[in-house]
Amino acid sequence: MPALRFEIENRDAHSKARSGTITTDHGEIKTPIFMPVGTVGSVKAVTQEDLKKQVKAQIILGNTYHLYLRPGTEILEQVGGLHKFINWDRPILTDSGGFQVFSLSGTRKLTEEGAMFQSHIDGSRHMFTPEKVMDIQRSIGADIIMAFDECPPGGSDYAYAEKSLRLTQRWLDRCFDRFEATSGKYGFTQNLFPIVQGGTYKDLRKDSCEYVASKNATGNAIGGLSVGEPLEKMYEICDWCCDHLPEEKPRYLMGVGTPWNILECIGMGVDMFDCVMPTRNGRNAMLFTTNGIINIDNKKWENDFSPLDEGLDCDVSRNYSKAYVRHLFKAGEILGLEIASIHNLAFYLHLVAEARKHIEQGDFVSWKNEMVVRLQQRL
Repeated sequence: MPALRFEIENRDAHSKARSGTITTDHGEIKTPIFMPVGTVGSVKAVTQEDLKKQVKAQIILGNTYHLYLRPGTEILEQVGGLHKFINWDRPILTDSGGFQVFSLSGTRKLTEEGAMFQSHIDGSRHMFTPEKVMDIQRSIGADIIMAFDECPPGGSDYAYAEKSLRLTQRWLDRCFDRFEATSGKYGFTQNLFPIVQGGTYKDLRKDSCEYVASKNATGNAIGGLSVGEPLEKMYEICDWCCDHLPEEKPRYLMGVGTPWNILECIGMGVDMFDCVMPTRNGRNAMLFTTNGIINIDNKKWENDFSPLDEGLDCDVSRNYSKAYVRHLFKAGEILGLEIASIHNLAFYLHLVAEARKHIEQGDFVSWKNEMVVRLQQRL
């Protein structure tokens, strides 16, 4: 079966932005793309039908750590993988669980073999090795699966960042060995993406990019950013990594971020993004719109009967007023969380689609510079 394919269709003349198409066995993904996060097989408060019709999601994420603990690989194998379990026929990417394991710093033990951790559900102990993480992701059955890496905390000193990177590289070798020694369980091709690490140190990041590129994977990821380092440092390292990763492969920046972060990083040559921000912030009354940020809790929206955002091709954004959604939040109605989540995700997908359009038109940079200012306005 053919592996993932990536075709670059347009390049911006004034930045490193590009638009293209990723082709998987579950369909095409038009880049640049934002991927809604469905950690446990569910994008919080959003049905799969709304992800397709309202949000226009082309690919969603699952998480190895969470899906391994619940419902477990046995259930997923019985039904034929995550696509069938959640009734989603488009591409899926699974994060390796490395970030979740390492965020449990108080309850996990790191060794050369892997990471021993305690379940946040029942306190049971589990060992994740590179081999086991590959096996779990084979059972989950995502189209794109991620290597098991250590994500060093933001602000790590050079010695720690280098030691961490060497461990990640040894684990990467083991991930590829296991991946190549096994096959998918459900009749479609899976693709393993390695992850660039190295903290905020350019020489380590360059080393990591070169090591990752040597694997000749179908795509590559940039990890360990937006974990506490200053924004300008995040941009500097992202730009540096894009300069040292293969031009012809899709580049995935993990866990980033705000709408303006995404636009800036598209300009650096990133193709794929994910972040919990649209849904998490939506559930906390922050709405992203084409004109700026709204705190829907604020009294100023109490009698504003205009739509959430007429600029979006989304029924939820066009059909419900700011006053009504504020009322739902004040009343503690679950529908408010659903509307806010769908709206924010629809906005993010709209934003990357607009970026793609302006790359094709040749005016991406001027549009981006205007939008970066506009989107940060508090309305």
